[in-house]
Amino acid sequence: MPEQPYDVITMGRIGVDLYPLRTGVPLARVDTFGKFLGGSPSNVAVAAARLGRRTAVVTRTGADPFGDYLREQLREFGVDDRWVTPVAAYPTPVTFCEVFPPDDFPLYFYRQPKAPDLEIHARELDLDAVRAARVFWMTGTGLCAEPSRTATLAALRARDRTGITVFDLDWRPMFWPADDGNGSSGPSPSARYREALAYATVAVGNLDECEVATGEREPYAAARALIEAGVELAVVKQGPAGVLAVHRDGTSADVPPLPVEVVNGLGAGDAFGGALCHGLLAGWDIARTMRYANAAGAIVAARLACSSAMPFPHEVEAALTTSPAVAGKGAVTATGERT
Repeated sequence: MPEQPYDVITMGRIGVDLYPLRTGVPLARVDTFGKFLGGSPSNVAVAAARLGRRTAVVTRTGADPFGDYLREQLREFGVDDRWVTPVAAYPTPVTFCEVFPPDDFPLYFYRQPKAPDLEIHARELDLDAVRAARVFWMTGTGLCAEPSRTATLAALRARDRTGITVFDLDWRPMFWPADDGNGSSGPSPSARYREALAYATVAVGNLDECEVATGEREPYAAARALIEAGVELAVVKQGPAGVLAVHRDGTSADVPPLPVEVVNGLGAGDAFGGALCHGLLAGWDIARTMRYANAAGAIVAARLACSSAMPFPHEVEAALTTSPAVAGKGAVTATGERT
């Protein structure tokens, strides 16, 4: 019997997150850390799996104990790791963070000399599975270097705008090299983003990311620019102002955040992403989908971890039910940094 298509396949970054077990303490003074699965696309797959979706990740780790740990974690979270393969040449990335609630979470990425997740080759992709997935989720980071860039674009072309193809704008300037290794700067990140947007049906990003992709920072102008670039649905995350979603058909929703006492905002965007996939697959209207995704992000922002903090459906429903009565020190719409 043929295997059923995945609900969600994500592609891109993975690594080990090391979070201080005490908040409000500078990294230089931290002596105990928690170890967690990290990397935005991987966390999105975990978030969608927690909500009952069949998910998989296309990525690569180092051929080392941290790589073994990440594959074990994916399996424990119910994410298929068949396309998570080791790279002998490079170590598994590690990311440290500092946690200063409610809105200061510095990140320190250790992805040198090169992250294995940028060594995804087009020839190794299972394009039939990518094409068949109900949702395919890729990120801007996957466009920052070869061979990942070519592989990501190959996956997008294989999709040919079928199903739901999500471009998480995921702007990480520190991952983009000053040149392409041949003495030439090559096309700008904005040009790379525009090339990928032509194949996406949904774009998701905060104001900084939208500005890189479109040159527009005002939310409605950014949404319109993303639609003009090719997508059907533009989701613009505005921090404390909430989230704006605009569809090509003219429908839109401008949804306020859920108030929450923020512990660590780093995983909120990934929880938002997994819940966004869930809502789109369920066929909900835009406003309901955005409220649900906001609630998922707020739940994770109130917890220390990212991957292991992703909520289950009953937790999201409870947050939506009780949110008017929640008193907190910060308002989160899942626009915080992603690891």
